[in-house]
Amino acid sequence: MKKMLFQRNLWVVMVLIIGVVFGVEGRPHKILLDTDVDTDDFFAILYLLKLNRSEFDLQAITINTNAWTNAGHAVNQVYDLLYMMGRDDISVGVGGEGGIREDGTILPNVGGYLPIIEQGLTTTGGCRYRQAIPKGRFGGMLDIDSNYGFRKAFLPQGSRKYQPLRQPTAQQVMIDTISSGPITVFVIGAHTNFAIFLMDNPHLKKNIKHIYVMGGGIRSKNPTGCCPKNASSSCTPRQCGDRGNLFTDFTSNPYAEFNFFGDPFAAYQVLHSGIPITLVPLDATNTIPVDKKFFDTFEQNQKTYEAQYCFKSLKMTRDTWFDDQFYTSYFMWDSFTSGIATSIMRHSHKNRHGENEFADMEYMNITVVSSNKPYGISDGSNPFFDGLKIPKFNLKRGGVHSGHVQKSLRDPFCIAENGKGRCKDGYTKEETGPEGVRVLVATKAKPNQDAKSPLDREFFMSFLDVLNSPEQSGRFNFTDEFPYYREVFYKPDFGRKKLGKSVVFDMDMSAGDFLALLFLLKVPVEVINLKAILVTPTGWANGATIDVIYDLLHMMGHDDIPVGLGDVFAMNQSDPIFSAVGDCKYVKAIPQGSGGFLDSDTLYGFARYLPRSPRRYTAENSVKNGAPRDTDHPELRQPLALEVWDSVLKTLDSGSKITILTNGPLTTLANIILSRKNTTSLIQDVYIVGGHISNGGTIKGNVFSVPSNEHAELNMYLDPLAAKTVFESDLDIKLIPLRAQNGVSSFPRIIQKLFLTKKTPEVLFAHRLLSTLHHLQEKHLRYRHMHTFLGEILGAVVVADDYSCLNATFNSKPIKLSATGDESMDGQIAIDEKQGKIVKILRRVNPKAYYNLIADRLGDEKQSAVISSFEEQKRIWTTPPKIKLKAE
Repeated sequence: MKKMLFQRNLWVVMVLIIGVVFGVEGRPHKILLDTDVDTDDFFAILYLLKLNRSEFDLQAITINTNAWTNAGHAVNQVYDLLYMMGRDDISVGVGGEGGIREDGTILPNVGGYLPIIEQGLTTTGGCRYRQAIPKGRFGGMLDIDSNYGFRKAFLPQGSRKYQPLRQPTAQQVMIDTISSGPITVFVIGAHTNFAIFLMDNPHLKKNIKHIYVMGGGIRSKNPTGCCPKNASSSCTPRQCGDRGNLFTDFTSNPYAEFNFFGDPFAAYQVLHSGIPITLVPLDATNTIPVDKKFFDTFEQNQKTYEAQYCFKSLKMTRDTWFDDQFYTSYFMWDSFTSGIATSIMRHSHKNRHGENEFADMEYMNITVVSSNKPYGISDGSNPFFDGLKIPKFNLKRGGVHSGHVQKSLRDPFCIAENGKGRCKDGYTKEETGPEGVRVLVATKAKPNQDAKSPLDREFFMSFLDVLNSPEQSGRFNFTDEFPYYREVFYKPDFGRKKLGKSVVFDMDMSAGDFLALLFLLKVPVEVINLKAILVTPTGWANGATIDVIYDLLHMMGHDDIPVGLGDVFAMNQSDPIFSAVGDCKYVKAIPQGSGGFLDSDTLYGFARYLPRSPRRYTAENSVKNGAPRDTDHPELRQPLALEVWDSVLKTLDSGSKITILTNGPLTTLANIILSRKNTTSLIQDVYIVGGHISNGGTIKGNVFSVPSNEHAELNMYLDPLAAKTVFESDLDIKLIPLRAQNGVSSFPRIIQKLFLTKKTPEVLFAHRLLSTLHHLQEKHLRYRHMHTFLGEILGAVVVADDYSCLNATFNSKPIKLSATGDESMDGQIAIDEKQGKIVKILRRVNPKAYYNLIADRLGDEKQSAVISSFEEQKRIWTTPPKIKLKAE
C-alpha cells in the first residue's frame, strides 16, 4: 500500500509540474471560496491550497457566519490555516455592519450574520434556521469553533488577526475580488453572503465564470438513521430515506440539506442568478462516506502538516460521534466538491458536460423551496410580506416566496399528524415548469479505477495524494515553529500565607469580565482565594472563548485554577426532544457583529496578544462522563461547571463557605441551586453584577436591542428564569445594579489613572483594552454600549474591598423579577413590599476611590504576570535555554 501511494504521489507531483509548464489557457483559474469553516470545509480549503497555483489560484475566502461557526473564531482559524500554508496573500472577509431596509434596499457591507429573511438594519436577530445546528459539544458549534481543541494546539499563529473596524468585510472582499474577474466561485456553506452580493451587484455577474455549490438534496435518500440489517424489531428508523440531512429537525423538515436550509431564499437567489452552476448535492456526497478503510489508510499517511491537521480533526469527529454509525454517516462533502470542481475546470476548454475523474454528472431542472404552500397566506411567519403594503424586494404576492416560512424546529405548521414533517424550506426539488433552472448535478461518486486499492472511491486517492504531496506544503505547526518550544504549567507558591475568603467567579466572558478577572488575580491571596471560575456561555461570548480565560490565567501564573463550562442555553431554551439544539429567544439581543459576539469572542482583537496556555478547551471525553466512547486523552476533557463546583466544595475546610461573584446571566448559579441539595448552606453570600430597578422611574435599562423592554438589564434579561430562580432562593444576595455601575463608568478617568501608574503587564493590557473600547465607542454607533463593560469591574472591586475604601452604601429592599416569557417585561426588577425577596442593593461608591483602587491594584508588582504576552513566549521558544554549569 505504501509503495502504491508513493507511485500515486509521484504522479501528483508530475501533474503539478506539467501544470507549471502548460497551465490552462496560459492563466490559472482564479477562485473565491465562501465557507462556513466547518471541519469538512477546511479539508476543502487545504485541498485547494495544495493544487498548483499555475492552474488554480485561490484568491479570497469569505466566511459565512450564520451556520456552523461563529465569526470571531472562524476568521482567526482561517488566518492561522493560511499562515501555516504560507498563504497570507489570500484575502479573508467576514461580517459587516450593513443592513437591509424594509423596502429591500441593501446597504453596503451586510454581514451575513442572519438569513436574508431575518436581516434588518443591525446584526441582532432570530435563529429560525440556525437553531437546527447543535450549539455545544459532540460536534456542535463549540467543537467546530475550536476544531475540537486542535485549532490552538496545532495551528501556528501568524500576524493577521481580527481587529475591530479594520477587518475586511465579506462584501468588500467579494466586490474587490470579483471586480478583477473573471473568477469562479465556490459556495460550501449557507448562501447568504453570495446572494447579497449578487442582489446588490448585478453588474458584476459577468465576471463570474461559474458557480460550484455543495448543498441540497434532489433524489437523495438519507442513509443515516436507518436500522442495521441485523437490528432487533425495536429499532425505529429516524431520518432513513429522507431527501435531506437535518438530523435535528427531520420531524419538521425531512427535505432540506443544512447548507440550503441555512438560508433558503439566498440559495434560491444564487440558483436563479443566471450564472452557470454545478451542484454537488447529497445525492453524490451520500455515495462517498468516510469508511473504515479510508480512515485507516489516512491514519497511515500523514506526511504533511496539513494531512496531520485534517486527520486529527477527522479522528476526533469520529471518536465523539453521537452514535456507532460514523462510517456510514460522515461524508466527504466539501472536499469532494472541491475535487469535482477542479477536475471539471482542468478540462474546461474541451468539457461541455462536466466530465471529471470523481463523479457521474447529469443535467437537471431544479429550484429551491423558500416557502411552503399554500402561497399568498399571511400567518406571521413571513417577514417578506406580513404587514407590508409592498413586499420586500418587490416579491410577487402569491408567488413562490409568499407561503409559510418555517419559524422554528417545532413549528406546528411543519408537523403532520403522521409524524413526518411537511415543511420543505431549503428543499432542492426537480422542477419542470418555469421555476426550473438547468443545473449540472453530481449524482454519484466514481469507483476507484485501481482494483488493487483498498479505497473504493477515486476521490479518496486524490484527496490523500494531494494532501500528502510535498509541493506547497505547510511550513510548520504551532510547536515545530519554535525550536525550543515547551509546555510550562504555572502554579503560585503561597508558602505559609493565610488565605483569604474563598471566591468563585461566574463570568460570561464579556470584555468587562476579563478586566474583573485580572483585578481578582491581583488582589492579595490573604484577602481573596480565587478557587474557581465558572463560565456561563449564555451571554456575551460563545463557549469556545473559554480559551481566552485559560490564556489570561497562564499569563498571571494561575494554571492551577479550575475552569468549568456551563450550559450553552438559557433555562427552558434547549429543545425538549434534542437538547443539543434550542432557541435564541433572549440571546438574540446580543449583536452578532461589531460590539457583540464577533468582538467578545476575540476580546476585541486582544486575545491574540495573550500568552498561549497549555490548557484549552478540548472535545476529549470518556464513557464515565457520559460520552459514547473514550477518546485518546480523556484526562484532557473540559470540566463542566457543576463538576468544578463539586470539586471546590470538597476542598473547603470544615465550617468554611464560598462567596460567589456573578458577572453575567445567572444560568449556572440557578443550575447549581436546582441540582445540588443544601447548596445555599455552603454559600456565604452572592454578589450579582446586574439588574436595574426602575420602580417607575425615568432611568432606562440597557437592553438596547429590544426597544419594547425599556427597564431590564442585560444580565437579567438574557436568562430571566434563572434570575428568578436565584432571587427566590435562600441566598444572601448583594446586588450591584446598573445604576451603581453607571456611576463608575468613565473611560477617561480610568484610562488616565492607568496611564499614570506603574506599567506592569496587566496595566498595559488593561490600558490598551480600555483605550480601544473608548475609541470604538466614540467612533462607531455599534459600540455605543461599551461603558457597560467598564461598569462590570465594580463587582470584583467591591468583593475585594469589603467597602473600607470605596465607602460603599447598601440598602435592603424587597424585589421581584419578571420572568413570564414576555420579552417586553422579562428581566425587569421592581420593588414589591408584599412578595419581594430582601436583597442588599448597592447604591453608590466613591468614584475617585474606585478608579484609584483599580489602578493601584493592577500597578502593584506583587502577584504580577509571570509571562506578559505571546511575543515574550515566542522569544523564549526561539532562544536556546541557558545551561547551568556545575561548580567544581
